[in-house]
Amino acid sequence: MSPRTLSGSNPYRENVQAKANAPITVVALLERARTMLGLTELDGRLETVYDRLDQNAPRVAIIGGSLDHPAHIVDWEPVLKAAAAIWEQGGVPFYFSIPVVCDAIAQSTLGMSYSLQSRNAVAAMVINQMEAHTYHAAYVVTGCDKTPFAILAGLAHLDMLRRRRGDLPLTATFQPAHVLRGGTIPPDLRAELEEVARRAEEEGYQEIASDLRETMKYILQCTSNSAFRAVLTRARDAGLITAETHADYERRLAVHTCDPKGGICAFNGTGNSSRIALSAMGLVHPSVELLTSPPELEQVREAVAGLFACLERPSYSVGRILASNFANAVRVYSATGGSTNLMLHLVAAMLYAGYKVDIHTVDYIRRHPPVPDIFDYSLTEGRDIFALAQQRAAGLIRGVETLFYELFRQGIPMDLDAPTVTGTTWDERLADPNHLRADGVRENPIILHVPRRSYSGVEVLQSNFFDSAVVKISGMTDEQIEQFDDQVAVVLFFENEEDANEQLLDPHLLSRLRDTPFLTRETLRSIATHNARRRGALPPAVEVWDRHTLFDWTLGEGILKVAVVISGQGPEAFGMPEMFTPMQYINANRRLQRVTVLLTDGRFSGVTYGPAIGHVTPEAIQGGWIGLLQTGDLLHIQLRKRRIDLLDPQALAAGRLVPWEVNLAQARHALIAERRRPLVQRRSSIAAPNRLQRVTDASQGVVPLEVFAEATRPYL
Repeated sequence: MSPRTLSGSNPYRENVQAKANAPITVVALLERARTMLGLTELDGRLETVYDRLDQNAPRVAIIGGSLDHPAHIVDWEPVLKAAAAIWEQGGVPFYFSIPVVCDAIAQSTLGMSYSLQSRNAVAAMVINQMEAHTYHAAYVVTGCDKTPFAILAGLAHLDMLRRRRGDLPLTATFQPAHVLRGGTIPPDLRAELEEVARRAEEEGYQEIASDLRETMKYILQCTSNSAFRAVLTRARDAGLITAETHADYERRLAVHTCDPKGGICAFNGTGNSSRIALSAMGLVHPSVELLTSPPELEQVREAVAGLFACLERPSYSVGRILASNFANAVRVYSATGGSTNLMLHLVAAMLYAGYKVDIHTVDYIRRHPPVPDIFDYSLTEGRDIFALAQQRAAGLIRGVETLFYELFRQGIPMDLDAPTVTGTTWDERLADPNHLRADGVRENPIILHVPRRSYSGVEVLQSNFFDSAVVKISGMTDEQIEQFDDQVAVVLFFENEEDANEQLLDPHLLSRLRDTPFLTRETLRSIATHNARRRGALPPAVEVWDRHTLFDWTLGEGILKVAVVISGQGPEAFGMPEMFTPMQYINANRRLQRVTVLLTDGRFSGVTYGPAIGHVTPEAIQGGWIGLLQTGDLLHIQLRKRRIDLLDPQALAAGRLVPWEVNLAQARHALIAERRRPLVQRRSSIAAPNRLQRVTDASQGVVPLEVFAEATRPYL
């Protein structure tokens, strides 16, 4: 095909060095495509490349990831197909890759403190490379976690900058990695684990037996391995298995977890939530949106053709597509129960694009009108994201177009006029009714034609001791919401995740809470009276039970609630790592799970379920009062009112629920210095250039202050 000529600036025309230097990189890329893909017709001679550069053909950067991430181990295949398709369309393909932090690999190590920071670093690296080599457009092969939004943030910021300078708008299309099939526990190992559960029952450890069998129901994945560790640690402590057997089980589980083809894990974590959100933003061509294996050449050609259809069309630039579809993406993200992490990333992308938004913007869109739950996802009943990709591949549904259609049909105000990377609007894409409805899937549907319930998504909470926090309400069943709503919880405080992880595996943890001097008999009786009021009158014996007996009874009945508070995990303090492991340890212990809320200034993995409340602002190291709580403090959890309040302990002992009107910083001034010193010392374990400093807080996306200062365009 003859080269496509762009009308904008052409630094290559006068840059002799560039025209001498750059062509060999293109020739090498095309030669690799010829060899590896068998595309003998590719005419990638130096002279031809030079001529295209000189004539201002579109210079398209193919952006890939690092091969040490499971989602990127087959990147060369789609990268070379994209290079061939770009050349066929008359463009000039280039390739660069970026480092990609895998949150599963970094989980529960110091590496997790580098994870969120890598999002801002990648955004800066993408801008650097795109600007230094003056690329016109990008074909992005994306993987997991925060990286897709990191690249989007960088490209959107650069698009804003180029339009401000009067340059050509920046165009981009995204190709998410295929879905990784979940693993299966080998039959012999399953039989051995069942034998452990049977012995646990015989020896009186019914909770261990139940928890082990529950964990065995899940598809095998890196996240379930953490749950197995929690249960097997308890089994080892109970003498049911040896340390050697425990290690053998973990080894056999690990080697059967991931499909060698790689991809984005099958759970609806941040990786797949990012996939769905990017697609709902119109930034993913439907040909490559939801795949079970790497894309075929023809699918990539369709995506590249869409990209070229958007060139030199300002309303189809990456920043404009993002802004036009932001509300669409928020509603689809909410309806599908996406990862809590996206509350950071959605806000960050818009701030990088120059729009003044925060989590309250996302919350407003989600609630006006309320977005229904139309995503019946399950890791135990064959409804994971791999199954969704199979349903789409079979032609039963159309993926995000089906989600878009079903929300519109439910009266949710989806913007059908918004542009997408097909070079057309949603209205044009949905004009074809074939396989559009969710009820095209008759067996085990994941996208629903009739909503499960009228609400979904992530709630923003407020308090008398913090400004904002979030909880993934879609990650809680109606029963859990009822179980924890309007309940008083006793604080179990940890200064950091390491202490929490160690103690949450301790079988005597709750016994030590029982012995705390803050929990008087009068306080426990008031908690029981309030928390159990929907169950009817308390037994008469409550009046004569001592403190320990009352504690044990309320805990056993699920009346007493426990708020595990992990502070010191915010962006500035420790990079805002995910609190997946402590929440998984709680969920793998049914005794803890039925009574425990987790509250933190850290963040949560997308696979987290249950009452996991994170992103607390201000964070502890900035003087946030979450860092001044103590074991034995009392919290009033009101999920339906979207509040959590610190209660006056004396009033509660007298039978009254009253928010504590106290300046905690003054009342506990000695704690400030005592707890700040280890916070600062702990932060120094992170490399100085990789600390999240000079950034906004979690309610404003944790972006560099310089980016925030330039985000002046109003959105709502």
